[in-house]
Amino acid sequence: MADTETLIDNTKTDAKTGLTPEGWLTDSWYLACVSAELKPGEQVRRIVVGQPIVLARTAAGEVFALRDICPHRLVPLSAGRQVETEGEATLECPYHGWRFGADGVCKHMPSLTGAEPYDPAKVKVRRYPVHEANGAVFVFISHNPRFDGVPDVPAPDFGPLPDKPKFVIEDVFNAHMDDAVVGLMDPAHVPFVHSQWWWRPPSVGLKLKEKPFVPAERGWAIDRHRPSSNSKLYKWVFGDEVETEIRFQLPGFRWEIISNDRARLLTLTCLTPEAPKRTRITQLTWWTGAPLLNLAIPIAKPMARKFLRQDGDMVDLQNLGMEHQKAMMWIDDIDVQAKWYQMLKREWAASRSENRDFVNKINPTTLRWRS
Repeated sequence: MADTETLIDNTKTDAKTGLTPEGWLTDSWYLACVSAELKPGEQVRRIVVGQPIVLARTAAGEVFALRDICPHRLVPLSAGRQVETEGEATLECPYHGWRFGADGVCKHMPSLTGAEPYDPAKVKVRRYPVHEANGAVFVFISHNPRFDGVPDVPAPDFGPLPDKPKFVIEDVFNAHMDDAVVGLMDPAHVPFVHSQWWWRPPSVGLKLKEKPFVPAERGWAIDRHRPSSNSKLYKWVFGDEVETEIRFQLPGFRWEIISNDRARLLTLTCLTPEAPKRTRITQLTWWTGAPLLNLAIPIAKPMARKFLRQDGDMVDLQNLGMEHQKAMMWIDDIDVQAKWYQMLKREWAASRSENRDFVNKINPTTLRWRS
């Protein structure tokens, strides 16, 4: 074995830093799982940006993430178990017992007799920086698979939140992440796709909407405003004196804050690309000061799940057309956000490739549409 440290990783790279050949952003944070899925001493397998990742929580409660492939015979480390090796938590491969620490370094090869020239510490699997906050676990996907430092991109921060979400719903869309993002942010589909009596009954009809948009960190925001008069659910829970704000941030975080002087609710939608036509959608909801919502969880959770599935069903229908035609027609003003998203993706890749600061070129504007 060579004297230099060996990093085993077959991840595809591309000359354009910050963007994979599949069109996914790198040097970025993605939601990997919710904290409740990681019990002490256990691990889970996830696919993030097409990469197999094992997320593990040690018996002491610390979370780490590694490439979920043992370099020996390519068996997933997530199928193994956690064992202590010289006082350190390690993941043991179920095939030959190779053990890897939270730093990705192999700590033990049990088949060695001591006479061989092999040094287990020279073998390493990729380590992913992790960030756990408010009941969610995020991983940083560096463009360089050999990156082993501290990310220069701040971990996601969505403001003050409780320690864990009140409820979480999840779905998988049969779509490229770009199409999933564009579909979820589309402002004109609501009266046709989400015409529930409790959200947007058909009797409301189409109304003129005017929303002020401003640039935000790696994205944009709709400034704080009074919600639409047809949003019955807001009124039931918060009353008339309520404001809402909506934000989007690369690579795929969209959150809405509904608040007044007594209560605050935040719903965060995270998009995690798994494969070219597979995107995991996770929605986490937190609130404070709204006791009525605590009683409504058994009802609110299936309602939210239905709402998200309606978007997923529309993606399935869209795929029927995409089998025969790729180009879509985008119009102003309802597709401006989709154009912004693509523009910001290009700027992200350019800034990473040119080793310069990211520049948000969105200008404050008011968009108008009927929905």
